[in-house]
Amino acid sequence: MSNLAVLPIILPVIAGIIVAFIHKKKKIVRIVSQIIAILNLLVVGSIFLYVQQNGTVVLETGGWAAPYGIILVGDLLAMTLVLTTNIIAVACVFFAPKSLSEKQEEFYFYAFFFMLISGVSGAFLTGDLFNLFVFFEVLLMASYGLIVLGNGKVQLRESIKYVLINLFSSMLFVTTISFLYSVVGTVNMAQIGQRVQEVEQQGILTTIGILLFFVFATKAAVFPLYYWLPRPYISPNPVVSALFGALLTKVGIYSILRTFTVMFNQEVQLTHTLFIYLAAFTMIFGVIGALSTNNVKLIIAYNIIPAVGFMLMGIGLYNQVAISGTLYYLVHDMIIKGALFLLIGAIVYVAGTSDLRKMGGLIHHYPVLGWMFFIATLVLAGIPPFSGFIGKLLLLQGGLAQEEIMIVIVALITSLLILFSMIRIFIRGFWGEKTELKHPERKRKGVWMAWPAGALLSVSILLGLGAEWFYPTIDSIAEYVMNPEIYIDSVLKE
Repeated sequence: MSNLAVLPIILPVIAGIIVAFIHKKKKIVRIVSQIIAILNLLVVGSIFLYVQQNGTVVLETGGWAAPYGIILVGDLLAMTLVLTTNIIAVACVFFAPKSLSEKQEEFYFYAFFFMLISGVSGAFLTGDLFNLFVFFEVLLMASYGLIVLGNGKVQLRESIKYVLINLFSSMLFVTTISFLYSVVGTVNMAQIGQRVQEVEQQGILTTIGILLFFVFATKAAVFPLYYWLPRPYISPNPVVSALFGALLTKVGIYSILRTFTVMFNQEVQLTHTLFIYLAAFTMIFGVIGALSTNNVKLIIAYNIIPAVGFMLMGIGLYNQVAISGTLYYLVHDMIIKGALFLLIGAIVYVAGTSDLRKMGGLIHHYPVLGWMFFIATLVLAGIPPFSGFIGKLLLLQGGLAQEEIMIVIVALITSLLILFSMIRIFIRGFWGEKTELKHPERKRKGVWMAWPAGALLSVSILLGLGAEWFYPTIDSIAEYVMNPEIYIDSVLKE
């Protein structure tokens, strides 16, 4: 059954190859992509249930035992995130035909889409640092193809910025891996976690850990490395923005979580205290950005940043309750960000503008779209009983348990400001007197665009209302994360 671990990676690759060969047959490509996305979700769901019942699945490719071969580790943490990734993928593949022009679809959108899903899944499943770098490059190459899909001047400018910042972080990543290999003699995460305990030069290891954090923090958009994120995320098509906003920064957060629990957990007072301060600044500056603009797409993009701060807060607090909060918030944020980017894409399409000052009264023409956005706002802000509240409550409990009052206060204030930044869109965009539609011909298509977002929103609501069903699994993952010996033993089979 160990071969199960490769399926979430290999199925999207096969799908990408198939749709690349038939990319000009748009109707067939849409149907094939939707069928394969659903099939992949069912396969991943089945693997998740298997792992939940039988424990971690470890694939030693080519029969080479760890730590010598390429290792894929399908533990409950990885499979939870892969499952969430594929839920978002299904929503996006149904949204895409309504959002993309025929020319954009024809230029290999679905091939890049499946390549991105494969890269993200591989990053979650890999068991060694070098292959984490490889899967980062796979998902980045796919994202380069997606971000330039279109020929706008703004897109070109923002894509250059996006490529350059990721090129720099990738160069630093592979250099840092070589430094680490020279010290511990391996790139296998489990064996690194074992060997760092024996290395006498702890100062060098801490420096290498900080360098790795810098790489992952750039990809996750942690303060002060968030400056590149908002505009590249809103310049492409809304379906691409949804994929980026829901998935890419979360791979960075996952990498920080895995790295600083399995490998670099010796100097907690130094590294994790730094995380708490950076989390506070990330929350503050992210929400300031969301409050400073009238571009509705930018408001959503900037709200990615404080969410990253909340997740980093839990890693910095480094207790089981806080890690549970980070995991719950991570799953919640992936889904709700996907929903919000799809919703805002539909809103901008029907309104004909992304400028909040030029909107108003949309609720009279699009009540379903309006109330869906209102509920999504409450979910994002963490209003009970929604999923954002569950994650934030656990994070606050973890903060109080560590007596980190400062970060708790910052988190509470940030939550209120997130609500304010989002409710502005509802009040100024949907509320108000009924006005004539600027683009009445877009009404039918705009309503259809909302339904994939509605599906994601339903999943997010279920995460909140059904917290008593989901929390035991999240708590067991947090316990597992806090005991890296379990991960090490399952990979090295000791």
